[in-house]
Amino acid sequence: MEHAISKTVLLAIVLAPLLCAIIAGLFRRQVGRAGAHWVTILGVAVSCLLSMQVLWQLLQGAAPFNENVYTWFQVGGIEAHIGFMVDKLTAMMMVVVTFVSLLVHIYTIGYMADDDGYQRFFSYISLFTFSMLMLVMSNNFLQLFFGWEAVGLVSYLLIGFWFKRPTAVFANLKAFLVNRVGDFGFLLGIAGVLLMFGSLDYGTVFANAPLINGAEMTVWSGALTLFGKTITLTSPWTWSVATVICICLFVGAMGKSAQVPLHVWLPDSMEGPTPISALIHAATMVTAGIFMVARMSPLFELSETALMFVLFIGATTAFWTGLIGIVQNDIKRVVAYSTLSQLGYMTVALGVSAYSAGVYHLMTHAFFKALLFLGAGSVIIGMHHEQDMRKMGGLKKYMPVTYWTMLLGTLALIGTPFFSGFYSKDTIIEAAAEHAREGHSWIATYAYWAVLLGAFVTAFYSFRLLYLTFHGKERFRDAHGHDHDAQAHDAHGHQQHDADEHGHGEHAHASHDDHGHGHHGPVEPHESPWVVTVPLILLAIPSVLIGFFTVGPMLFGTDWSGHYQQLPFFLGAIDVSAARDTVAMVGKEVWHGPVKYAVHGFMAPAFWLTLAGFALATIMYWWKPELPAKARRVFAWPVRVLENKYGFDNLWIDGFAGGGLGLGKASRAIDTHLIDGVAVNGSARVVDLVARLTRRLQSGYLYHYAFAMIIGLIALLAVLIRYWR
Repeated sequence: MEHAISKTVLLAIVLAPLLCAIIAGLFRRQVGRAGAHWVTILGVAVSCLLSMQVLWQLLQGAAPFNENVYTWFQVGGIEAHIGFMVDKLTAMMMVVVTFVSLLVHIYTIGYMADDDGYQRFFSYISLFTFSMLMLVMSNNFLQLFFGWEAVGLVSYLLIGFWFKRPTAVFANLKAFLVNRVGDFGFLLGIAGVLLMFGSLDYGTVFANAPLINGAEMTVWSGALTLFGKTITLTSPWTWSVATVICICLFVGAMGKSAQVPLHVWLPDSMEGPTPISALIHAATMVTAGIFMVARMSPLFELSETALMFVLFIGATTAFWTGLIGIVQNDIKRVVAYSTLSQLGYMTVALGVSAYSAGVYHLMTHAFFKALLFLGAGSVIIGMHHEQDMRKMGGLKKYMPVTYWTMLLGTLALIGTPFFSGFYSKDTIIEAAAEHAREGHSWIATYAYWAVLLGAFVTAFYSFRLLYLTFHGKERFRDAHGHDHDAQAHDAHGHQQHDADEHGHGEHAHASHDDHGHGHHGPVEPHESPWVVTVPLILLAIPSVLIGFFTVGPMLFGTDWSGHYQQLPFFLGAIDVSAARDTVAMVGKEVWHGPVKYAVHGFMAPAFWLTLAGFALATIMYWWKPELPAKARRVFAWPVRVLENKYGFDNLWIDGFAGGGLGLGKASRAIDTHLIDGVAVNGSARVVDLVARLTRRLQSGYLYHYAFAMIIGLIALLAVLIRYWR
C-alpha cells in the first residue's frame, strides 16, 4: 500500500493556482506579459502533476483522505470548516480540471497574444482553477457552496472579459442572474440538509442519510388568529423530506450545468474568449452540477421522485437542445449546443442511478469537447476572427492539424466505436434502455428514446460543422460584404451586432475587430501557431484512447482487457450498489472487454442512427450543397422554432426581464395613479378640503365660536350621561 495522501500536497494543489493568480493579477508591472503566463502555467502544472500523484496513490491502495484543515467559525453545535475529501471521484475530477486548465493556459498564449487584457486573463483563469478545485475537493456543504459561487463569479468575469462590448456585458449578466435562480434552490437544499442532520459535513450527512428515509413534511402550515380565536391551517399534502432536499439541490445543478429551462446562459456565454469556452463551458464549471449530484447520490437514492425529475430534465436537455445546434451558423455556438446535449446525457445517467456512467462521460467529454472548442478557436484565428461557417469552406488544406484533430474530436463526440466517447455515451444509452425495460414510468421510456434519437442529431450537426468549415467551396474569398444578416463573429470580441430593443441580438456582419483592425478584401486562411496546435494534439490523444483503457476499471470493475478482478472504481465515493446502479446490469449483458464492447456497439441501434445522421449530413453539405436551402424552405416553420430556441430566451428576457418591463409599466401606472393620484395628490386634496371646511369654521365671528362650543358641550354631556349612569 502506498503512503497516505499528504495534507501538504493537497494544500499545494489548491493554493498554487491561487498564489499565481494573485501574482499575475496584482503584480503585472513587475512580472510583465511573459511573466504572467509563465507563472500561471507553472502553478497549474504543479497542481496537475500533484493531482496525478494523488490519483496514482489511490489506485495503488492508499486510503481516501477526509480531514479538516481549518475552522472558520463555530456557532452552537454547528462548525464551518475548510477541509478536503479526496477519493477516486475527487481525484479524477482534480486531474481533469488541472490537465485541461494547463492546456488552456498554453493555448491562451497564442489566442490572446494581441489582447490588452493578457495578464488579467491569465489571472482570471488561474483563479478559476483554484475555485474549481475548492469545489471538487470540499468535504462539507459550506465549502462546496463557496467553490460553487466562486466559479460562478469568475465565470461572470470571463464571459464579460471584453467589457466594452454591450453583448458581452449582457451575456455575463445573463449567466450570473440565471445561475442565481439555480443557486437559490441549491441554498435551500443545503439549508434543508442542515435542518435535518444538524451538520454540513459530508461524512455525517451520508452516514445518517437512511434516517430521513420515509420522513415527510407538510407543504405549508400555520395559525391564524381572528376575533380572539386561533385557527390552525395545514395543507392536505405532504412531501418526502428527501425529495424536497434533493430537488432543491438539483435546481442548483440545473443552473450550473445548464439544464432546461436554466440553460439559456450557456450559448450566450460564447461572447467570452474561446479558451474560456473550452475551460469553463466544456470541461469544468458546467460539469460541477453533475459532480455534485453524483457526490450526493446517498441522498438521491432515497427519493424515486427526485430521480424521475432528474431523468426528465436530462432527457429533455439531451434531445431538444441538440436540435437547436442544427440551425446554428456560428461555429462556437454549434459546439455550445452540443455541450448542452451532452450534459443532458450525463444527467440522464444520474436519473437512472448510473452515477458511475455519468461521471465517466463527464471525464471523456472533457477531453474531446475541450478539443472541439479549442479547434473552433484555431479556425477563428486562421480565418482572422471570422466565425460564420457560411463564410468558410475548404479549410482542410490550409489548416491540416486543426482539421484532423477536430475530426478525431468529432468521432469521439458522436460515439464512434473504439473512441472514448463511445464507451461512456453507449453505456448511458444502454443504462437508459435497461431502466425503460424495468418499466419504472413513461419518463424512463421517454428518456431512452431521447438519448437514442440524440445520437442521430449529434452526428448530423457535428458533420455539418466539419463540411461547412473544412470541405466544399472556399466561400471565404467572396464572403466580404455579403450575408449581413448572418450569425457571425463571436469569440474574440471582433464584431458588431444588430441589437434588438433589449440591447442583445444575433451576431451581425462585422468589418472591424475590437483592436481596430479592419478586415478588407478576401481572407487568406493559415494554420495556427504551435502554442495552439500542440494543445489540440495533446487533447486528441485522450479523446481517442482514454476510453479504451479506462472503461473496464472505471465502470465494470475489471482490468483494461475485461477480466473481472477489481472492486468498482468509485466504491465509497458514490452509490454503486448493484441493486440500483444499472451499469452493473449493462455489464452483465454486454461487457466483455473494450474490443468486444465496441464490436457490440456496431450492432446497437445508436450506431445505426449515428450512421444515418452522418449520411444525411454528407448528402446535404458535401454531395448536394443546394439541398439545405430547399430543406429550409420546406421546413420553414420548424426552422423558425429552432432558430427562436423554442422561445426560452423570449421567456427569460422578454418574459421575466421583459415581464419585468411589464412590471415596470405596471409600477409606473401604480406610481402615477395610485401613489401619486391617491396617496400624494389624493391626500393633498383631502387636506385642501379639510382646510376649506375648517376655514369656514374660522370665520372670525364670535357667535360662530359660541355655537361650536355649545354643540361640543352637548356632545360631551351626552357621552358622560351614557357611560356614568
